[in-house]
Amino acid sequence: MLASARAQLHRLTPQQAREEQSRGALIVDTRTETQRARQGDLPGAVVIDRTVLEWRLDPAGAHRIPEAARPGLRVIVVCRQGYSSSLAAASLRRLGIDATDVIGGAEAWVAAGLPLAQGAADVRE
Repeated sequence: MLASARAQLHRLTPQQAREEQSRGALIVDTRTETQRARQGDLPGAVVIDRTVLEWRLDPAGAHRIPEAARPGLRVIVVCRQGYSSSLAAASLRRLGIDATDVIGGAEAWVAAGLPLAQGAADVRE
């Protein structure tokens, strides 16, 4: 299942994800509160629980976040290690969303020395 999901994606390094974010891509963090407390929050990321991810990002959905309605939105999903994010990104692609994920997840982001958020996370319910 994981290999099939990843075959649909052009996965990004943490540095590439950060670059795409600077050009308008939306980073969506699906890690649990405990994982984020341990590793830190990603700057500018929107936190969406994996259990409601498709509902919140479906551009035609009644329960979408405002960003999901943006034409041409690029979504980059991040989890702890880059496994569940691949499955999530593939699911979003089935909804017609331009989605991918980060190789190695938040652990790779931290290991690459990329910045972490200083303030409270943007948690969407």
